[in-house]
Amino acid sequence: MAEVEGQVREDEGLDAEAEARRRLALGQIRQYPDAALRLTANPIEDFDDDVRRLGELMVALMHDAQGVGLAATQVGILRRLFVFQPDQDGPRTIVNPRIVERDDASETDDEGCLSLQGVRVPVERSIRVTIEGQDVEGGEVRWELAGLGARVAQHELDHLDGVLIIDRTDAESRKRALGILRPQPILAP
Repeated sequence: MAEVEGQVREDEGLDAEAEARRRLALGQIRQYPDAALRLTANPIEDFDDDVRRLGELMVALMHDAQGVGLAATQVGILRRLFVFQPDQDGPRTIVNPRIVERDDASETDDEGCLSLQGVRVPVERSIRVTIEGQDVEGGEVRWELAGLGARVAQHELDHLDGVLIIDRTDAESRKRALGILRPQPILAP
């Protein structure tokens, strides 16, 4: 029984450490209503060490925040770059992304966002997309994505255009979300 208890204590320590890393990461991610979230990102023309470091930083923040995607605008950088993890093959970074093909079929599912903590709203997205852009070295990339990968890529691309999930949901869900996001007054006891 001692080994089991020790394992439980170790797991609790890991959970506490992961939660601490998550909170630190979220502290570096812009939160609604930060104005940077509504700005359009600029294309990247120079593929230098800054772009590579930005990609690495964003992958680390995405993992620590326990997210599946993160756009540069969410960290206050107005450059067309996002990172995401569409599958088990590991994180991907895409620079100057654009959707070149979009399936006519769509699906509505609840989405959350690292910049809108506590909010999940239904959003309709294409079930398949083909996205093109560059890697951090400037090489061409093209990915055909379906399911969660397609949803995440569309979500992150929206961020680069200043569009949030509350802009893509129905009126009632938007109203509920804004109620959650509205700053709450602090009342003295």
